[in-house]
Amino acid sequence: MDYMYGLLDLSFWGYVLVSFVMVQITVLCVTLYLHRDAAHRGLDLHPALRHFARFWLWISTGISTREWVAIHRKHHARCETPDDPHSPQVKGLKKVLLEGAELYQQEAENLETIAKFGRGTPDDWLERRFYRHQNMGISIFVVASLLLFGVPGIIMVAVQMVSQPLLAAGIVNGVGHYYGYRNFECDDASRNVVPWGFLLGGEELHNNHHAFPSSAKFSIRPWEADIGWGAIVVLRTVGLARVRRVAPVPVVEPGRRSIDLETARAIIVNRMHVLRDYTRTVTLPVFKRELADLKAHGKSLPSRARKLLIRQPALLEQGADDRLQELLESSQALKTVHEFRERLRTLWDGATLISNERLIAQLREWCQQAEASGVRRLQEFAATLRGYTMPRGQAV
Repeated sequence: MDYMYGLLDLSFWGYVLVSFVMVQITVLCVTLYLHRDAAHRGLDLHPALRHFARFWLWISTGISTREWVAIHRKHHARCETPDDPHSPQVKGLKKVLLEGAELYQQEAENLETIAKFGRGTPDDWLERRFYRHQNMGISIFVVASLLLFGVPGIIMVAVQMVSQPLLAAGIVNGVGHYYGYRNFECDDASRNVVPWGFLLGGEELHNNHHAFPSSAKFSIRPWEADIGWGAIVVLRTVGLARVRRVAPVPVVEPGRRSIDLETARAIIVNRMHVLRDYTRTVTLPVFKRELADLKAHGKSLPSRARKLLIRQPALLEQGADDRLQELLESSQALKTVHEFRERLRTLWDGATLISNERLIAQLREWCQQAEASGVRRLQEFAATLRGYTMPRGQAV
């Protein structure tokens, strides 16, 4: 046996396969344990799997559960602001893409962040005695890799160490807030990035996750593949995982006219779906109709008018407010549907500050005024909104 190639003495493709498997184990530990279980509590993994994930992440990457969870929770709480640990909208895509690990380490040294956002993470004997000593785990991993794989183990260790800064800190935290498509118009710039699903364990569906942070399932549309969810289904089948929450699926009863507490709750719970449907069935059809009418009369709309109508104002570039007002002044129909959209957003944003009776009254008033607006698409949407209801068997 040639010990230059370690105790296992694998072929070239054997080393490649083992490296790939190790990276994917790390990806699954991050997405299932750190993200969906520890950070957002959408999933309960079996204690044995939690301990394995903690051990593997400690020995192969040096990641601390408490630090990772705290930094990620702060990212959600302060998203796209100067306090966001890794927003490419604030720090620039190049900075986050190439120096994501450095930004993570910098925030990990912020004791206030760790204390405030790291609550509820493991603080047992193993955590205090071993897992908080990150260099110890990595040292063990390096020695074990050299013994098992020999000289190729050096490259395998490098691949393992680079994978998370590149895939998670770079692609998910960087590209995932800069390029890609959006299913939901969140208050942040999150996007879904494809075709990285096989490498990122479902984390590429970043916009879906920001729309429903506590959901254990990241895929929303039928063609989206969440590899992490596939693993959860298998683990749940054998009793090693319990799903606590998934993104709601709207239930609409056609022809329903009354608006009660159940209707109000269904609208609030499904507000991201409601806003998405409003954009697709009201804003964009009216926009296309008005655009065609203006072109027929030799007129035009401000540049990037479509984005002005659907994107959150805070995510638009400087001067967008003026262009939006110019756009709305050019069309009474567009002005009407935009005003109703903002009223709807204001309604559910303030739902926790008013009584149930007041919320129901405001919803009824919104629907009545929408149905009297004279805009057919808006009238149809108001009728659909009246039909929202909670799934049967779920208490109000």
